[in-house]
Parts: sequence; structure tokens; C-alpha cells
Amino acid sequence: MVQAIICDFDFTLADSSAGVVVCVNEALVGLGLPQAPAERIHATIGLSLPHTLQYLTGIAAPEMAAEFTRRFVAHADCVMHGLTTMYPWVAETVSALCATGCRLGIVSSKYRYRIERILAESGLAVQFEVIVGGEDVVRHKPDPAALLLALQRLGLSAADVLYVGDHPVDAEAAGRAGIPFMAVLTGTSDATSFAPYHVRSFLTDLSHLPGRLEMVGE
Repeated sequence: MVQAIICDFDFTLADSSAGVVVCVNEALVGLGLPQAPAERIHATIGLSLPHTLQYLTGIAAPEMAAEFTRRFVAHADCVMHGLTTMYPWVAETVSALCATGCRLGIVSSKYRYRIERILAESGLAVQFEVIVGGEDVVRHKPDPAALLLALQRLGLSAADVLYVGDHPVDAEAAGRAGIPFMAVLTGTSDATSFAPYHVRSFLTDLSHLPGRLEMVGE
């Protein structure tokens, strides 16, 4: 029996793609680099900011990554919450999951304080017992550190938890943590992107999750 469900945030619970595009390009221009097309930036959502810079530009220098991160975060603090929309089915789905007795959490590369603000403005903050964001760990997904921290805070073992995300890095992190995983297809990754990983079920969107919980033990 699943005791807790941990969700990714971007493209799982909410669409912040417009804000991410604005902030990535603001940071790139600030570094003297050309802007990136929106579709390329969309593919980075779920990655850490240093990995986003590397994916878009090939630049892996730590000092450039740090400055890219600083510029992104500074602009995101001003605009991200206003450019993020919770998916319309999330509130009802969260209520249905809570009604089953499941505890809820979030593990994301997005900064925790930003998630907390968005959830508060959406009236959903109290339903999520644990939130682990990008500032809470040194190693980001696909490293399992954030998921392992969430397990520690929940006081549960990996077998008691389900992780739900939209990106292959979510699936890899879950696998490395020993946590069952389901994929939602509301992001930029299709089902074939998850071929290397064990996915218990593919969900068109999160609203289908309450009806699939029995598949977690399979």
C-alpha cells in the first residue's frame, strides 16, 4: 500500500514554461550569449540550472554556471510566480489522493521557496507535507539525493512511496533511490523517452493517478 506520493513540480503539477523561457534568455543575454529557442528551453525543464546552461550552450565551466544561475534566479524572483499556472486538474486530484490517506510531497529542481509561494497562491500549500527544492541539496536529479532527503523527512522507506514526474531524470532518480515511478506525459518527454527505466504506468496527466495506485506494487 502506498503511504506517500511525491510529485515533481514543473510539467507535473504546473506549467511554468513561459517563465522559464523568459528567465533563461535573460540569463543568457546577461552572459553575452545568444537567446535560445523556446522549444530548446522547454526540453531543459526539470534539469538543474548548470545542466540547463550546458544543454543549451555546451558550457560546463563552474564560474559560468554560477553566474547563469545567479542571473536566472534574480529574474525568476521577480517574474516566475506570475508566469506559472497550476494545471486545472491538480486541486481535485490532490483532494482525491488525500482522501485515500496518502501523504503528499514534492521533489523538484525548482527552488523550494518558489514552489511554496506558488502553492500558497493556489491554496494548495497545506496539502503537501514535504517539499524538497533545488536549494536543499547539492546534487540534483538524476542524483537521488533529493528523493532520499524526502524519504528521511517523511520517515518512510522507498517501497512505501511513489514518485511521479514528467522527465527521464525523474525516472532515473527514482530508480537510483529504489522508489516506484510513474510518468506523466504533460511535459516534453514522450513514452519512448522512458524506455531505459522501469515505469509502473504512463499517465496522460496527474488526474489519472488515483485510479492507478493499485499498480504501484506490480
